[in-house]
Amino acid sequence: MKSLLPFILPAYPFAAVAHSQLPSGQPPSQAPSPKATEVMVMLTAKEGVTRQQIMNIMPAEVRATVKLYLDGKVRQWYSRGDGRGVVLLLDVKTVDEAHAIMATLPLSKENLMDHEYIPVGPLMPLVALIGEGPTRQ
Repeated sequence: MKSLLPFILPAYPFAAVAHSQLPSGQPPSQAPSPKATEVMVMLTAKEGVTRQQIMNIMPAEVRATVKLYLDGKVRQWYSRGDGRGVVLLLDVKTVDEAHAIMATLPLSKENLMDHEYIPVGPLMPLVALIGEGPTRQ
């Protein structure tokens, strides 16, 4: 794998630039879309929600999130670098599945958070390096 790094790393910026220049972020029709292997959920407080409102719910939110982690539904979670919320990586294949999980959390039940859902999958430029098409299940 180390021998591939000099070829893979330079492909990252080109793939990102090419993708960002497409209208509305759609993949080019000739390029395969990655199979979603997880859904990233970015949570931020809704406008007008106070820190105190969130902190009142936080003990229940943490317990529920830890339970989802122990159940294998939350794969990873992070604080946002800008301090405005959290990012969760859910072990689901669709945004609908992610919505269903997020709806069980106390902050969502209280309608205090905005959610942004992004399906993520393997980096597709790697397919060109190994000369194979992606496998679909």
